[in-house]
Amino acid sequence: MTRALAALIVASAVAGGALVASGGGARAQAPATASRIGFIDIQRVLVRSAAGVAAREQLEKEKASMQKEMDGRRQELEKLREELDKKGALMSPDARREREDAIERKRRDATRLADDFQRELGRKEQQLIVKVRQELQGVIDKVGKQKGYYMILDGRNAGVVFWTPEADLTDEIIRAYDQESATKGKK
Repeated sequence: MTRALAALIVASAVAGGALVASGGGARAQAPATASRIGFIDIQRVLVRSAAGVAAREQLEKEKASMQKEMDGRRQELEKLREELDKKGALMSPDARREREDAIERKRRDATRLADDFQRELGRKEQQLIVKVRQELQGVIDKVGKQKGYYMILDGRNAGVVFWTPEADLTDEIIRAYDQESATKGKK
């Protein structure tokens, strides 16, 4: 949904109408019941919910493991360079060149590994975000229906520029999501 369309829907709903699709396009029509609009900050849910925190902790553990491996490779390279600096003058030119080539290969391998780790972390982060967002959608739907909301917007992506604190459902969604996650964890 584009920001312009979201703004049009919000403006229509705030004016007391609902956007209804008809053969000739969209037209405003008064709803049968009073409508309520709320918004959430999905980013804040990802940061503060128990599932979001657990996902970040899991990523941090994997990142630490990858960092440990990279540190080991870095130390190995430093050791090889120091050894070459100390013994290089005593080596034959061919032996020195072979040692330099080996060090350069290890450096390239370490660089590739670091790039692979970065891509892997990015991929895993995206997977975790998608998983949390999918779970979150069910919670948002449930809360929206229970509380009689006509519409709940993602405050950041819908271009919401003004809201009252009562319209911010983020903390309520976090509580409901944490409660649902805890219930699933006990089963």
